[in-house]
Amino acid sequence: MDTKHIKISDYNYPLPDERIAKYPLKERDHSKLLIYNHGEISDDKFFNLPKYLPKGALMIFNNTKVIQARIHFHKESGALIEVFLLEPANPTDYELMFQTKGHCSWLCMVGNLKKWKQGSLKREFNINGHKFTLSATRGEERKTSHWIDFDWDSDEVSFAEILEAVGELPIPPYLNRETEESDKTTYQTVYSKIKGSVAAPTAGLHFTDAVLNDLDAHGIDREELTLHVGAGTFKPVKSEEIEGHEMHTEYISVHRHTLEKIIAHEGKAIAVGTTSVRTLESLYYMGVRLHNNPDLTEEQLHINQWEPYETNPTLSPVDSMKEILAFLDRHGINTLHSSTQIIIAPGYEYKIVKMLVTNFHQPQSTLLLLVSAFLHGDWKKVYNYALEHDFRFLSYGDSNLLIP
Repeated sequence: MDTKHIKISDYNYPLPDERIAKYPLKERDHSKLLIYNHGEISDDKFFNLPKYLPKGALMIFNNTKVIQARIHFHKESGALIEVFLLEPANPTDYELMFQTKGHCSWLCMVGNLKKWKQGSLKREFNINGHKFTLSATRGEERKTSHWIDFDWDSDEVSFAEILEAVGELPIPPYLNRETEESDKTTYQTVYSKIKGSVAAPTAGLHFTDAVLNDLDAHGIDREELTLHVGAGTFKPVKSEEIEGHEMHTEYISVHRHTLEKIIAHEGKAIAVGTTSVRTLESLYYMGVRLHNNPDLTEEQLHINQWEPYETNPTLSPVDSMKEILAFLDRHGINTLHSSTQIIIAPGYEYKIVKMLVTNFHQPQSTLLLLVSAFLHGDWKKVYNYALEHDFRFLSYGDSNLLIP
């Protein structure tokens, strides 16, 4: 199959608005679970997930945390301008960004841009009874985003504190509702730790401490990595063939310990969510890059969209992870920081991920392509079953365990 010439219209299905879950269930782990096991389908409740997993397997979670990435400003004319944070520009490191005081810069999408011709936008806010002013100044245009400089009149208040004070959690646009206070809790995984995403890794929303403890009791090894989910995850495929769709860049962070665990599990893992999939599969190709050229930098390990389809590596997943460990050793670091633009679609050969826990995705989306590639094209069987058995769809919807 020539992956680039896949027609996105072949990955459509009927999704009435009433099937999109607008709110989560009161108890996260009581959502439905569809089990696809070598072509056979059954269903259960999510809290029974551990009993379907092989004892001793490795399960990998994305511990990214959603930030309150929407900031609203009012011009003196009354016009509302929305500034949506996409990725840090100065400093570019997420951890440093949230610690900055006084000034920082982001690449942002701007809503109602035509009303913001010039000048800075200002907004007052309070932290611990003290009043401050945040200003936003437009810089150059970068494709679909703008460079925005933020300044605030305090050397004691961090940008993380500002977002807590003035930011709004960006729930998905297809929920067709305003963000509510409850979303601050329900739109985060219980294991979220590292701030940086503008969308939740939603497969993880079903997990509770009870389910995590049950995984431990079943002898399932658990590891975490970080991929910060960008707004591009909602970017529709507008081209007829997927060759015309440009994937967004996502930033990943993987600790040495996780790489060692993947090696200990013979290069095999169960991924929680498509973000974990993209990270794990990108890691394989980073290892291949290092095998061919050990002198690359972290930035040069960025995986391009079509790279997996233009190379035919024979390196084993275990040896690939060993290449990355050797890279960490050479540079005296414990965590790999890089980025990926990988697109996983039919024609892709999975290297590390052997089972997948994921939600139900939008029609004609790159995430549906990823699922189809994992199931060797059998995605319609799963989605038809879900539609016929009252499953709830998308971010706050139900879950499925896929075993191809």
